[in-house]
Amino acid sequence: MNHKIIQSASNNELKHLARLIAQSHYRRQHQLAVLEGVHLIQTFMQAGHLIQTLYVPQLREHNDEIASLIAKLPVQKVVLVAENLLGKISDLANSREPVAVIALPQNSDAANAKDVVLLERVQDPGNVGTILRSALAAGVENIVLSKDSVDVWSPKVLRAAMGAHAYLSMHIVADLAAWCVNYSYPLYATALSTSATSLYTLNLTQPAGWLFGNEGSGLSAKILQTVSRHVIIPMSGHTESLNVAMAATVCLFEQQRQRLQADNK
Repeated sequence: MNHKIIQSASNNELKHLARLIAQSHYRRQHQLAVLEGVHLIQTFMQAGHLIQTLYVPQLREHNDEIASLIAKLPVQKVVLVAENLLGKISDLANSREPVAVIALPQNSDAANAKDVVLLERVQDPGNVGTILRSALAAGVENIVLSKDSVDVWSPKVLRAAMGAHAYLSMHIVADLAAWCVNYSYPLYATALSTSATSLYTLNLTQPAGWLFGNEGSGLSAKILQTVSRHVIIPMSGHTESLNVAMAATVCLFEQQRQRLQADNK
């Protein structure tokens, strides 16, 4: 098969790809995201997402895993890229991985979602990626983010989530507090307050939303006014709080534990 080959760094298609990788506003403008790496691309394809274009380092087109990806796509969707040009624009230094472009999923507004994780101004890509992985593993498939959170479709978040995006519904909202007011189920927020209830005394067998906030300042006062209950994770020793991703994981898996236990009765 004769695939298209890009041989110059000044190629307009390659420049477009570089901007998609580097710029969140450009991704939003074009409603596209970029997947970097064989395993991430495989996960999205297995989940039924359509690949718009697959860019492959020309010298690696016969690698077994990459060849398998190429074989699953129409010839016009595969572009070979000469030398180390992909490595120069990749978010990964000197990467030799293939890169795929996908359309951003057009999800509903999650207004009728039952279980949901809500993130306000969470900025660290690693934290958001970990929360997405934990949410999926704990059976929560709807994620709502304030518009001032990190771009959930950035390459760093995609890598940290290790494919969780492929199975989650992501929703970015302009007014998270208003969204919370209209939510039909209890909302819980981890907060160090005198009125906080221990996580392990809550009944979490019914639908609920979990709110997690900025790494430094936590949840805003406006958001905290919308919650049903402040929750504290009991801890031993001298630690006052957990990293937001760890706190989210503990809460979501306690919810999962209770539901599995209830199902087995």
